Formats: sequence, C-alpha cells, structure tokens
Amino acid sequence: MDVDVGRLHFFVQALDRYSGNANMSRAILGQTGLKPQDIAPPVETCSIQKEALFIRYACDATKDITFAARTGLEVTSASTVTAYISKYSRDLKQVMENLSRFHGIIDPAIALSLRVAGNFAALEADWKDAGFARYHRRTEFLIFAALARMRNLTQINLQPIEIRFHHKVGDQAKSFEKIAGFPVIFGSEKMEIVLPLSALELPVPTYDPKLREHLLEYGERLLAECEKPNRSIRARTEGMITKSLPGTIPQAEAIASELGMSLRTFSRRLKEEGTSYRDIVDDLRCDLAQTFLNNRMSLSEISFSLGYADQAAFSTAFKRWTGQPPSAFKTRVEHPIRT
Repeated sequence: MDVDVGRLHFFVQALDRYSGNANMSRAILGQTGLKPQDIAPPVETCSIQKEALFIRYACDATKDITFAARTGLEVTSASTVTAYISKYSRDLKQVMENLSRFHGIIDPAIALSLRVAGNFAALEADWKDAGFARYHRRTEFLIFAALARMRNLTQINLQPIEIRFHHKVGDQAKSFEKIAGFPVIFGSEKMEIVLPLSALELPVPTYDPKLREHLLEYGERLLAECEKPNRSIRARTEGMITKSLPGTIPQAEAIASELGMSLRTFSRRLKEEGTSYRDIVDDLRCDLAQTFLNNRMSLSEISFSLGYADQAAFSTAFKRWTGQPPSAFKTRVEHPIRT
C-alpha cells in the first residue's frame, strides 16, 4: 500500500534540520532500502512500510522517542485532496466529518471517525490494516500531525483534553506529555484525540462553500475509484496476530479458519509467498520486542504482551533472534553510548 511521498519529504527535512546536514537522512533512507532519487520528483508515492521504517529509524538515530511526535506537531499544511476539503470547510466538526469520509484516499491503512459522547468529542483512529499497528513512532506522528492540522485550520492553539494510544511506552509517557502540554495516555482501549465538545464549533477562516462543494464531488469520485488493496496472505496474517495482542498468539488453524481456508491451503499459500506461519510469528515478535524495549517497557510486561508463558521463555527467544539477551538490548537503549 502506498501513500503520498510528501509526508516522507517533510520528515526528511525535519531530520536534516535536527542533524544540520543531509547525511543522517540519506543513511536512514538507505536503511529502508531507498535512495534520494526514489522519493524525488516526479515520484508521487512511497510504500507505507518504508515511510514507517524511516520514521522508526529516525527516532532511533536521534535517541529521542518523542522525535516523531514533535515532528508531527510541526505540520502546518498538506497538499492532498482531503487537506483542501478541510481547508474550505465551515468548522472543525465539518473537518472531522470530512476526514471520516475521505481519509482512506490518502492512507488506506487507517480509518478516522468523529465520535461525540456526552460533553466531549473525539477524532478516533482505527486500523484497517492492523499489521501497521506495530509502527508506534509513525502512529504517534500521524496523531500529533492531525492535531497540528486542526490548529492550523482553525488558527487556534487547540488544547485537547487528552490524546490516547493503544501501545505502551513505559515510563516515557511523561516525555510525551512534556512536549504536548496536555495528558497523553498510553495502553488505552482507543486511539484518539479527545476534545472539548465546544471545539466542534471552532470556525475555519478559509471556509468557502463553493470550493468545498466542488472538492467534495472530486473526493467522492476518487473514493469510488479506489481499489481495495490486494493484501498478501502474510500481511493479512500479521494483521490478525497483531490484533490478538497483548496475550496469546493464535494457532495457525485459527488464522486459517478466519481467512476461510483449510490449514493445508493456508500453509501452501504462505509457502508460495516464501514464508511460514512460524516465521511470521517469530518475525513479528522480534520486531515488536525491539519496539517495546525502545518504548522502555519492563521485560515481564513485554513477555506477557507477546504471548510468552514467562520472562525466561521470552529471553531465550530474543537471544535466538538477535544474538543478545533482552537485558543487554535494554541497557543499550536506556544508556546509549555518547560520541
């Protein structure tokens, strides 16, 4: 699945400002399998996974877990059809309704929706492809960027009641609250920006009903033309496993049944894609384990989240994957070598 390359450009520029030159961003592009010319005009799109990996590696390189969130808060404008529809909307409620309808055009992995309950309103995010839930730094960037766009559209320093994320970051939650200036909740059941109900009435100064009507028609045409992504069996399997976490990893039979296949057919299809169910589980667990360690979660919490019976079983698996025990990786994350 692909997204507009403009977002990756924005992040590259933020990293160049941080480092003072383009060497770090070029190196990280290489880590993701990209060259500068792969994202240069006339290229218009890049894969969601490469974008997510770039953001993850950028945060690792800066040794700052909040770098993606802080970069999201710097977003002021965008050149997508949904951005223009928002720009010419009447108020923030209309902006959020438009995002609920059209956001899939620019990001097919995640859905946004407006939720109004009691005395608050929320822009709620939900994964259409749960396989991308593992990229925590990209998730933080997207949510904080959405808040920054709301502020830019209304020209008001909008302060949410709180922002909520599914994933956990251990004792780093305070770091996010420090850059945000309001509560940021991790390990929540919902992923959303929670706002005072009165925020829905905030006007958008650039409101133009005629332009909005024209853009809505164009957006509807694009929506009708959008093809449902043809996801691989591996991608669908990763999504199902990710949704089951934290807790026990589903058996292969359960995943096969969910996909409407026999276990034999499921195994054959995965073999045709060059993998197996065990390889997928190991790859996903290894990837998430390193993310959780970067998030500074405790080893016991990580063990439970990845479906291990105890911490010893997780530690054995982690050493098999990476060649080092999780305690050594955790020490390197928490106390990086300064040069």
